[in-house]
Amino acid sequence: IEIDVPMVITVVDMGGNLVLLHRMENSLLASLEISQNKAYTAVALKMPSSDVKKLAQEGEELQGIAVQHAGRIVEFGGGLPIYDADGVQIGGIGVSGGSVEEDTSVAQAGLDAYKPK
Repeated sequence: IEIDVPMVITVVDMGGNLVLLHRMENSLLASLEISQNKAYTAVALKMPSSDVKKLAQEGEELQGIAVQHAGRIVEFGGGLPIYDADGVQIGGIGVSGGSVEEDTSVAQAGLDAYKPK
């Protein structure tokens, strides 16, 4: 599926280390850092970045998390954990450049294309 939105796609390992970065022509400069931080969030918290917002609201157990880890924690969608064939998390993918819905759908498409061994 082609959505005609220039994006940045990042994959990190379980240490949050960059494994892959793909920047499409004309993508937003801000998307470079945002996509990496979405992937980092998926690894650091072992959850989709979209799940962080509810837990980070005032009075919730992760209130203030967004200012931790040098501001690398993202509270909106586009970051997803990556699992191997045994269900063990091995990294994270982060996508930025479109709407949150577009970013999340592209990240999911990346996971769907991944064939764990």
